[in-house]
Amino acid sequence: MAPRADGRLNHDLLPGEKGPQDACGVFGVWAPGEEVAKLTYFGLYALQHRGQESAGIATSNGSQLLVYKDMGLVSQVFDETALSALQGHIAIGHTRYSTTGGSTWENAQPTLGPTAAGTVALGHNGNLTNSAELVDLVAERYGSQRRGELARGNTTDTALITALLAGDPDHTLEATALEVLPRLRGAFCLVFMDERTLYAARDPQGVRPLVLGRLERGWVVASETSALDIVGASYVREVEPGEFIAIDSDGLRSTRFAPIDRAGCVFEYVYLARPDTTINGRSVHAARVEMGRRLAVEHPVEADLVIPVPESGTPAAVGYAAKSGIPFGQGLTKNAYVGRTFIQPSQTLRQLGIRLKLNPLKDVIRGKRLVVVDDTIVRGNTQRALVRMLRESGAAEVHIRITAPPVKWPCFYGIDFASRAELIANGLGVEEIARSLGADSLGYLSEEGMITATEQPASQLCTACFSGRYPIELPPSEQLGKHLLEQNELPLGQPEDGLLSIVPATGGASALERP
Repeated sequence: MAPRADGRLNHDLLPGEKGPQDACGVFGVWAPGEEVAKLTYFGLYALQHRGQESAGIATSNGSQLLVYKDMGLVSQVFDETALSALQGHIAIGHTRYSTTGGSTWENAQPTLGPTAAGTVALGHNGNLTNSAELVDLVAERYGSQRRGELARGNTTDTALITALLAGDPDHTLEATALEVLPRLRGAFCLVFMDERTLYAARDPQGVRPLVLGRLERGWVVASETSALDIVGASYVREVEPGEFIAIDSDGLRSTRFAPIDRAGCVFEYVYLARPDTTINGRSVHAARVEMGRRLAVEHPVEADLVIPVPESGTPAAVGYAAKSGIPFGQGLTKNAYVGRTFIQPSQTLRQLGIRLKLNPLKDVIRGKRLVVVDDTIVRGNTQRALVRMLRESGAAEVHIRITAPPVKWPCFYGIDFASRAELIANGLGVEEIARSLGADSLGYLSEEGMITATEQPASQLCTACFSGRYPIELPPSEQLGKHLLEQNELPLGQPEDGLLSIVPATGGASALERP
């Protein structure tokens, strides 16, 4: 039997060409009388761009907690039957790209674990930087044998958080969380729940976005405001950096577990977030248009047409065209249904490369001097193929304009770039990169121009992937890495039967097997 296509969306325009991979998306809802599983499904649908490897939803009816998750897109994992089985008034959801641990079913979220009084299900967006320290803490508190998610092969930093929330009989989950959260380092936006309460928390730097919304009969937390829009929730405010929220029948409670030390990810504005999202009061679409306008000032050129690389380059191309006075046009059309497939292209199709996903509008670009606007250059293979394709289609000149500075540094806070050695900007200067791409010219937006477009203070943004300045202290290199928890020499020993630690939860056992 042939394996099914995984259907993952991706921004790669060449087979095997890996672009920057998105962070995860989280969603939570507390709403008695609503179909919370369906609300969560549509919330995750709005966040699908943040992760396409797996998806999951947990619900509770007040006494029983259920989790359903699988590999694939939200629309592949869930159907009406699965959603109708997820009853209750509390739900959390997660869509994942793996930044810690491999892309396996065992690592899919929400994670599930025992607490002193029941069960916890948890979804995490971001990446912790002190996982090695947390492994020692888990072993110190609960013994060296792997339990719960760790016993079942989960190798993520999320599993460590879930293990630490087990607590003891003298502490509620809420009290345990307020003790654990200050010990976490790195980027984390968490939504989690037990049988009766929805919780949310955000790291003190607020690296990844997290917002709070209001339904007529409840509350919603989500990674982006676009997810509030799709479920009809009104935007209330951001979940503040260093804030912990609990929502139950008594209402909403907010507690600060750490002072604000804001360092929001600037790459959310450049690329990660949907254009219809607002982050810290700034429209992402407006920020990208402004990046294009500033790019036109910093890197003007005589040309006939400004075209975007769809879709992420479109707002900036509009801005570039408006500021420069050069007409905007759609010179490239993208196949809206491209994704990965197990059907391998023939050698003839492989040679076409980028044309499987982008195709030029020859009548639009023939004989034109083009400004091509894109968000980033990673290895350069995609842009090189794009330039060649445009020239073959009759373009007179091709000028590449990028809406961010050169990417030179890895991200340890939830984005998976190519390795530093593979980043083209680490080996070549701008003019050398332009020659390598075959472009007539190349211009990167300055760091100052990018930051100004976000309307955020420079001191409150993380620009590490561009500048190498990391706002959260990093541990030694041997304590970093996507597959850190898969190493056998870590102090957590052989697993016990993971079933034992789930017994307190009425609905826990069903989440131990694949759906």
